[in-house]
Amino acid sequence: MSLTRVVLSSGRSVDLADLRFSSTYGGMLEGYPCKPVNDMVIKALLRTAERAFPSTPIHLVPPPREYPDQYAGGFGPVEVLPTVACVGSFRSTALDPTHDPVLYRSTLTVIWFQPTTRVPYECDAVAALREVDWEALARDFEL
Repeated sequence: MSLTRVVLSSGRSVDLADLRFSSTYGGMLEGYPCKPVNDMVIKALLRTAERAFPSTPIHLVPPPREYPDQYAGGFGPVEVLPTVACVGSFRSTALDPTHDPVLYRSTLTVIWFQPTTRVPYECDAVAALREVDWEALARDFEL
């Protein structure tokens, strides 16, 4: 049973099987949000997703980056990502029409950022998440 269903812009429905939320800057002990810090946050999320879902392709939705301060510190200008980092494992019908629809599904792990801990639902998901090109990124697997 899925946690929720998301309808992609392509019209494909994908089921969210696993969802992990984390605070984007929850482990930051010193410094400030900037490009080097954000790049480290993203790399850590990619490693986490690879360990959690080793047989699934992983896709990072490029996060929006805001620059609220016009002054740069020692590591460059302040660059802020949305406050919640999400790692979700999605499943859908098989991509290959020759695969038995009872025995095959397609899967993709997606990393995205959003401003709240709200679970995506149907067409009410972050726009960038709904734009994922499932057909190009997901992979079929046999149940």
